[in-house]
Amino acid sequence: MVNLKNIQTEVDTGFLYKILSENEKDPNVARVFTEMSEIEHSHALAFLKKNNLDISHLPAPSGRARVLRLIGKIFGYDYILGVLLDTEKSISSSIVKVKRKSNSTPSLSDTSHVTILKNILNNHQDISGSNLARFEKRHRSVGGNALRAAVLGGNDGLVSNFSLVMGIAGATSGQSEVLLTGLAGLMAGALSMALGEWISVKSSQELYENQIQLEMEELETNPEGEEKELALIYISKGIPESQARSMAKDIISDKDRAHEMLIQEELGINVEDLKGSAMEAAITSFLLFAIGAIIPVIPFFFLSGINAVLLSAGFSAMGLFLIGAAITLFTGKSIWFSGFRQVFFGLAAAAITYGIGTIIGVSLG
Repeated sequence: MVNLKNIQTEVDTGFLYKILSENEKDPNVARVFTEMSEIEHSHALAFLKKNNLDISHLPAPSGRARVLRLIGKIFGYDYILGVLLDTEKSISSSIVKVKRKSNSTPSLSDTSHVTILKNILNNHQDISGSNLARFEKRHRSVGGNALRAAVLGGNDGLVSNFSLVMGIAGATSGQSEVLLTGLAGLMAGALSMALGEWISVKSSQELYENQIQLEMEELETNPEGEEKELALIYISKGIPESQARSMAKDIISDKDRAHEMLIQEELGINVEDLKGSAMEAAITSFLLFAIGAIIPVIPFFFLSGINAVLLSAGFSAMGLFLIGAAITLFTGKSIWFSGFRQVFFGLAAAAITYGIGTIIGVSLG
Protein backbone atom coordinates (compact mmCIF):
# COMPACT_ATOMS: atom_id res chain seq x y z
CA MET A 1 0.00 0.00 0.00
CA VAL A 2 1.29 3.46 -0.95
CA ASN A 3 2.30 5.58 2.04
CA LEU A 4 0.74 8.87 0.97
CA LYS A 5 1.59 10.42 4.35
CA ASN A 6 5.31 10.43 3.47
CA ILE A 7 4.57 12.16 0.17
CA GLN A 8 2.33 14.70 1.91
CA THR A 9 5.05 15.44 4.49
CA GLU A 10 7.59 16.17 1.76
CA VAL A 11 5.10 18.36 -0.12
CA ASP A 12 4.25 20.33 3.03
CA THR A 13 7.85 20.93 4.09
CA GLY A 14 8.77 21.98 0.54
CA PHE A 15 5.80 24.35 0.51
CA LEU A 16 6.81 25.88 3.86
CA TYR A 17 10.44 26.33 2.89
CA LYS A 18 9.23 28.06 -0.28
CA ILE A 19 7.13 30.41 1.87
CA LEU A 20 10.23 31.17 3.97
CA SER A 21 12.34 31.85 0.87
CA GLU A 22 9.73 34.23 -0.55
CA ASN A 23 9.63 36.23 2.67
CA GLU A 24 13.36 36.22 3.56
CA LYS A 25 15.00 39.62 3.11
CA ASP A 26 18.58 38.33 2.89
CA PRO A 27 19.07 36.93 -0.65
CA ASN A 28 21.68 34.38 0.41
CA VAL A 29 19.56 32.90 3.19
CA ALA A 30 16.55 33.00 0.85
CA ARG A 31 18.50 30.92 -1.65
CA VAL A 32 19.20 28.37 1.08
CA PHE A 33 15.50 28.07 1.81
CA THR A 34 14.84 27.70 -1.93
CA GLU A 35 17.35 24.85 -2.11
CA MET A 36 15.64 23.16 0.86
CA SER A 37 12.29 23.50 -0.88
CA GLU A 38 13.72 21.89 -4.01
CA ILE A 39 15.21 19.05 -1.94
CA GLU A 40 11.84 18.33 -0.33
CA HIS A 41 10.12 18.46 -3.72
CA SER A 42 12.62 15.98 -5.12
CA HIS A 43 11.94 13.67 -2.16
CA ALA A 44 8.21 13.79 -2.94
CA LEU A 45 8.87 12.94 -6.59
CA ALA A 46 11.15 10.09 -5.51
CA PHE A 47 8.34 8.65 -3.36
CA LEU A 48 5.99 8.85 -6.35
CA LYS A 49 8.46 7.07 -8.59
CA LYS A 50 9.10 4.39 -5.96
CA ASN A 51 5.37 3.65 -5.85
CA ASN A 52 4.95 3.77 -9.65
CA LEU A 53 2.85 6.94 -9.56
CA ASP A 54 3.06 9.86 -11.97
CA ILE A 55 3.24 13.53 -11.02
CA SER A 56 -0.55 13.90 -11.27
CA HIS A 57 -0.74 12.08 -7.93
CA LEU A 58 1.36 14.75 -6.20
CA PRO A 59 -0.93 16.18 -3.46
CA ALA A 60 -1.45 19.86 -2.77
CA PRO A 61 -0.17 21.38 0.49
CA SER A 62 -2.28 20.17 3.42
CA GLY A 63 -4.57 22.24 5.59
CA ARG A 64 -1.93 22.14 8.34
CA ALA A 65 0.66 23.70 6.04
CA ARG A 66 -1.78 26.40 4.95
CA VAL A 67 -2.63 27.20 8.57
CA LEU A 68 1.10 27.60 9.28
CA ARG A 69 1.36 29.98 6.33
CA LEU A 70 -1.51 32.03 7.81
CA ILE A 71 0.24 32.04 11.21
CA GLY A 72 3.38 33.30 9.48
CA LYS A 73 1.47 36.15 7.86
CA ILE A 74 -0.04 37.19 11.17
CA PHE A 75 2.79 36.60 13.67
CA GLY A 76 5.91 36.57 11.48
CA TYR A 77 7.60 33.87 9.42
CA ASP A 78 10.06 32.94 12.18
CA TYR A 79 7.10 31.10 13.70
CA ILE A 80 6.98 28.84 10.64
CA LEU A 81 10.71 28.18 10.87
CA GLY A 82 10.51 27.34 14.56
CA VAL A 83 7.59 24.94 14.14
CA LEU A 84 9.00 23.38 10.98
CA LEU A 85 12.45 22.69 12.35
CA ASP A 86 11.12 21.43 15.68
CA THR A 87 8.76 19.06 13.87
CA GLU A 88 11.47 17.73 11.57
CA LYS A 89 13.81 17.20 14.50
CA SER A 90 11.14 15.22 16.34
CA ILE A 91 10.36 13.07 13.28
CA SER A 92 14.01 12.28 12.54
CA SER A 93 14.62 11.39 16.19
CA SER A 94 11.72 8.92 16.07
CA ILE A 95 13.13 7.28 12.94
CA VAL A 96 16.56 6.83 14.52
CA LYS A 97 15.02 5.33 17.69
CA VAL A 98 13.01 2.81 15.66
CA LYS A 99 16.09 1.76 13.72
CA ARG A 100 18.12 1.34 16.90
CA LYS A 101 15.43 -0.84 18.46
CA SER A 102 15.40 -3.04 15.34
CA ASN A 103 19.23 -3.12 15.31
CA SER A 104 19.27 -1.35 11.93
CA THR A 105 22.10 1.03 11.14
CA PRO A 106 20.97 4.67 11.03
CA SER A 107 21.79 6.42 7.77
CA LEU A 108 22.51 10.03 6.90
CA SER A 109 19.02 10.39 5.45
CA ASP A 110 17.56 9.66 8.88
CA THR A 111 19.08 12.76 10.44
CA SER A 112 17.19 15.93 10.97
CA HIS A 113 16.48 18.27 8.08
CA VAL A 114 17.86 20.90 10.44
CA THR A 115 21.29 19.32 10.02
CA ILE A 116 20.95 19.36 6.24
CA LEU A 117 19.96 23.00 6.33
CA LYS A 118 22.92 23.92 8.53
CA ASN A 119 25.26 22.05 6.17
CA ILE A 120 23.91 23.99 3.19
CA LEU A 121 24.42 27.24 5.09
CA ASN A 122 27.98 26.31 6.02
CA ASN A 123 28.82 25.41 2.42
CA HIS A 124 27.76 28.80 1.09
CA GLN A 125 30.92 30.87 1.16
CA ASP A 126 29.02 34.09 0.36
CA ILE A 127 26.92 33.90 3.50
CA SER A 128 28.62 36.06 6.08
CA GLY A 129 29.27 35.10 9.65
CA SER A 130 26.78 37.68 10.83
CA ASN A 131 24.06 36.13 8.70
CA LEU A 132 24.93 32.67 9.99
CA ALA A 133 24.71 33.98 13.54
CA ARG A 134 21.40 35.62 12.74
CA PHE A 135 20.07 32.38 11.32
CA GLU A 136 21.22 30.43 14.38
CA LYS A 137 19.41 32.94 16.56
CA ARG A 138 16.26 32.47 14.47
CA HIS A 139 16.73 28.72 14.57
CA ARG A 140 16.52 28.92 18.36
CA SER A 141 13.87 31.62 18.20
CA VAL A 142 10.69 31.53 20.18
CA GLY A 143 8.69 30.83 17.02
CA GLY A 144 7.79 27.22 17.61
CA ASN A 145 8.31 27.39 21.35
CA ALA A 146 5.98 30.36 21.78
CA LEU A 147 3.20 28.63 19.87
CA ARG A 148 3.76 25.44 21.82
CA ALA A 149 3.76 27.34 25.11
CA ALA A 150 0.52 29.06 24.14
CA VAL A 151 -1.19 25.77 23.30
CA LEU A 152 0.11 23.91 26.36
CA GLY A 153 -0.55 26.84 28.69
CA GLY A 154 -4.17 27.01 27.56
CA ASN A 155 -4.44 23.22 27.86
CA ASP A 156 -3.13 23.26 31.45
CA GLY A 157 -5.63 25.92 32.44
CA LEU A 158 -8.58 24.20 30.76
CA VAL A 159 -7.95 20.63 31.95
CA SER A 160 -7.02 21.51 35.54
CA ASN A 161 -9.88 23.95 36.11
CA PHE A 162 -12.40 21.78 34.24
CA SER A 163 -11.55 18.89 36.55
CA LEU A 164 -11.71 21.14 39.61
CA VAL A 165 -15.07 22.61 38.61
CA MET A 166 -16.53 19.16 37.92
CA GLY A 167 -15.32 17.88 41.27
CA ILE A 168 -17.05 20.69 43.14
CA ALA A 169 -20.16 20.38 40.95
CA GLY A 170 -20.35 16.72 41.88
CA ALA A 171 -20.00 17.45 45.57
CA THR A 172 -22.46 20.36 45.69
CA SER A 173 -25.48 21.51 43.76
CA GLY A 174 -24.92 25.19 44.40
CA GLN A 175 -24.07 27.58 41.59
CA SER A 176 -22.17 30.02 43.80
CA GLU A 177 -19.89 27.35 45.26
CA VAL A 178 -18.84 26.08 41.84
CA LEU A 179 -18.39 29.58 40.46
CA LEU A 180 -16.30 30.69 43.42
CA THR A 181 -14.14 27.56 43.24
CA GLY A 182 -13.68 27.90 39.49
CA LEU A 183 -12.56 31.52 39.74
CA ALA A 184 -10.31 30.70 42.69
CA GLY A 185 -8.78 27.82 40.71
CA LEU A 186 -8.24 30.14 37.75
CA MET A 187 -6.48 32.77 39.85
CA ALA A 188 -4.42 30.28 41.86
CA GLY A 189 -3.30 28.34 38.79
CA ALA A 190 -2.57 31.42 36.69
CA LEU A 191 -0.60 33.09 39.49
CA SER A 192 1.34 29.87 40.10
CA MET A 193 2.19 29.60 36.39
CA ALA A 194 3.19 33.26 36.25
CA LEU A 195 5.39 33.02 39.34
CA GLY A 196 7.00 29.83 38.07
CA GLU A 197 7.78 31.43 34.71
CA TRP A 198 9.15 34.58 36.34
CA ILE A 199 11.43 32.54 38.63
CA SER A 200 12.57 30.39 35.71
CA VAL A 201 13.54 33.36 33.55
CA LYS A 202 15.16 35.31 36.39
CA SER A 203 17.11 32.28 37.62
CA SER A 204 18.45 31.60 34.13
CA GLN A 205 19.45 35.23 33.70
CA GLU A 206 21.17 35.36 37.10
CA LEU A 207 23.01 32.10 36.37
CA TYR A 208 24.20 33.39 33.00
CA GLU A 209 25.24 36.74 34.48
CA ASN A 210 27.25 34.97 37.18
CA GLN A 211 28.98 32.75 34.59
CA ILE A 212 29.74 35.75 32.40
CA GLN A 213 31.26 37.66 35.33
CA LEU A 214 33.34 34.62 36.30
CA GLU A 215 34.56 34.30 32.72
CA MET A 216 35.71 37.94 32.77
CA GLU A 217 37.61 37.37 36.02
CA GLU A 218 39.31 34.31 34.53
CA LEU A 219 40.19 36.30 31.41
CA GLU A 220 41.76 39.07 33.50
CA THR A 221 43.71 36.76 35.83
CA ASN A 222 44.78 34.07 33.36
CA PRO A 223 44.58 35.28 29.74
CA GLU A 224 47.10 32.63 28.60
CA GLY A 225 44.89 29.83 29.91
CA GLU A 226 41.80 31.31 28.26
CA GLU A 227 43.73 31.62 25.00
CA LYS A 228 44.59 27.92 25.15
CA GLU A 229 40.97 27.02 25.92
CA LEU A 230 39.73 29.07 22.97
CA ALA A 231 42.30 27.47 20.66
CA LEU A 232 41.22 23.99 21.82
CA ILE A 233 37.60 24.84 21.12
CA TYR A 234 38.48 25.82 17.55
CA ILE A 235 40.63 22.71 17.10
CA SER A 236 37.75 20.53 18.30
CA LYS A 237 35.63 22.10 15.55
CA GLY A 238 38.05 20.82 12.93
CA ILE A 239 40.08 23.98 12.38
CA PRO A 240 43.80 23.21 11.78
CA GLU A 241 45.82 23.64 14.96
CA SER A 242 48.08 26.42 13.69
CA GLN A 243 45.13 28.39 12.39
CA ALA A 244 43.15 27.78 15.59
CA ARG A 245 45.98 29.03 17.81
CA SER A 246 46.48 32.05 15.56
CA MET A 247 42.78 32.89 15.74
CA ALA A 248 42.78 32.52 19.53
CA LYS A 249 45.86 34.73 19.89
CA ASP A 250 44.30 37.41 17.70
CA ILE A 251 40.99 37.33 19.60
CA ILE A 252 42.54 37.34 23.09
CA SER A 253 44.43 40.57 22.29
CA ASP A 254 41.12 42.45 22.51
CA LYS A 255 39.69 41.80 25.98
CA ASP A 256 36.09 42.79 25.15
CA ARG A 257 36.08 40.74 21.97
CA ALA A 258 37.73 37.83 23.76
CA HIS A 259 35.13 37.96 26.53
CA GLU A 260 32.32 37.94 23.98
CA MET A 261 33.81 34.97 22.11
CA LEU A 262 34.47 32.98 25.30
CA ILE A 263 30.88 33.52 26.43
CA GLN A 264 29.67 32.23 23.10
CA GLU A 265 32.17 29.43 22.48
CA GLU A 266 33.08 28.18 25.95
CA LEU A 267 29.89 28.81 27.90
CA GLY A 268 27.48 28.44 25.00
CA ILE A 269 25.50 31.45 26.22
CA ASN A 270 23.52 33.56 23.81
CA VAL A 271 23.66 37.11 25.17
CA GLU A 272 20.27 37.77 23.57
CA ASP A 273 18.75 35.35 26.08
CA LEU A 274 19.60 37.81 28.86
CA LYS A 275 17.39 40.48 27.30
CA GLY A 276 14.16 38.60 27.82
CA SER A 277 11.73 40.16 30.25
CA ALA A 278 10.82 37.96 33.21
CA MET A 279 7.72 40.07 33.82
CA GLU A 280 6.60 39.74 30.20
CA ALA A 281 7.01 35.96 30.41
CA ALA A 282 5.04 35.89 33.67
CA ILE A 283 2.17 37.97 32.28
CA THR A 284 2.01 35.81 29.15
CA SER A 285 1.86 32.62 31.21
CA PHE A 286 -0.85 34.13 33.42
CA LEU A 287 -3.03 35.08 30.44
CA LEU A 288 -2.59 31.77 28.59
CA PHE A 289 -3.56 29.74 31.65
CA ALA A 290 -6.47 32.05 32.47
CA ILE A 291 -7.91 31.83 28.94
CA GLY A 292 -8.06 28.05 29.19
CA ALA A 293 -9.30 28.05 32.78
CA ILE A 294 -12.23 30.42 32.22
CA ILE A 295 -13.90 28.16 29.60
CA PRO A 296 -15.44 25.56 32.00
CA VAL A 297 -16.49 28.32 34.43
CA ILE A 298 -18.54 30.42 31.98
CA PRO A 299 -21.84 28.46 32.22
CA PHE A 300 -21.90 28.79 36.01
CA PHE A 301 -22.26 32.57 35.69
CA PHE A 302 -25.78 31.99 34.35
CA LEU A 303 -26.86 28.44 35.24
CA SER A 304 -26.66 25.88 38.02
CA GLY A 305 -27.14 22.17 38.49
CA ILE A 306 -26.96 19.60 35.71
CA ASN A 307 -27.62 22.17 32.96
CA ALA A 308 -24.52 24.11 33.93
CA VAL A 309 -22.51 20.89 34.22
CA LEU A 310 -23.50 19.71 30.73
CA LEU A 311 -22.88 23.11 29.15
CA SER A 312 -19.51 23.37 30.90
CA ALA A 313 -18.60 19.92 29.58
CA GLY A 314 -19.68 20.98 26.08
CA PHE A 315 -17.65 24.18 26.14
CA SER A 316 -14.64 22.34 27.54
CA ALA A 317 -14.91 19.58 24.93
CA MET A 318 -14.84 22.17 22.15
CA GLY A 319 -11.85 23.86 23.75
CA LEU A 320 -10.06 20.53 24.16
CA PHE A 321 -10.71 19.62 20.54
CA LEU A 322 -9.29 22.95 19.34
CA ILE A 323 -6.21 22.44 21.50
CA GLY A 324 -5.76 18.93 20.13
CA ALA A 325 -6.10 20.29 16.61
CA ALA A 326 -3.52 23.01 17.36
CA ILE A 327 -1.07 20.39 18.65
CA THR A 328 -1.05 18.82 15.16
CA LEU A 329 0.89 21.88 13.99
CA PHE A 330 3.86 20.37 15.82
CA THR A 331 3.16 16.65 15.46
CA GLY A 332 1.73 16.41 11.95
CA LYS A 333 -0.88 13.89 13.18
CA SER A 334 -4.52 13.80 12.06
CA ILE A 335 -6.57 16.70 13.38
CA TRP A 336 -9.48 14.37 14.18
CA PHE A 337 -7.30 11.85 15.98
CA SER A 338 -5.44 14.46 18.03
CA GLY A 339 -8.57 16.52 18.71
CA PHE A 340 -10.75 13.63 19.89
CA ARG A 341 -7.87 12.14 21.88
CA GLN A 342 -7.59 15.42 23.77
CA VAL A 343 -11.35 15.48 24.32
CA PHE A 344 -11.36 11.88 25.58
CA PHE A 345 -8.64 12.38 28.18
CA GLY A 346 -9.99 15.75 29.28
CA LEU A 347 -13.52 14.44 29.74
CA ALA A 348 -12.20 11.32 31.47
CA ALA A 349 -10.29 13.42 34.00
CA ALA A 350 -13.37 15.58 34.62
CA ALA A 351 -15.64 12.53 34.96
CA ILE A 352 -13.33 11.00 37.55
CA THR A 353 -13.25 14.18 39.65
CA TYR A 354 -17.03 14.58 39.25
CA GLY A 355 -17.51 11.04 40.52
CA ILE A 356 -15.18 11.59 43.45
CA GLY A 357 -16.92 14.86 44.23
CA THR A 358 -20.31 13.12 44.18
CA ILE A 359 -19.09 10.42 46.57
CA ILE A 360 -17.63 13.00 48.93
CA GLY A 361 -20.80 15.10 48.72
CA VAL A 362 -23.00 12.14 49.59
CA SER A 363 -20.71 11.14 52.45
CA LEU A 364 -20.70 14.64 53.88
CA GLY A 365 -24.45 14.87 53.47
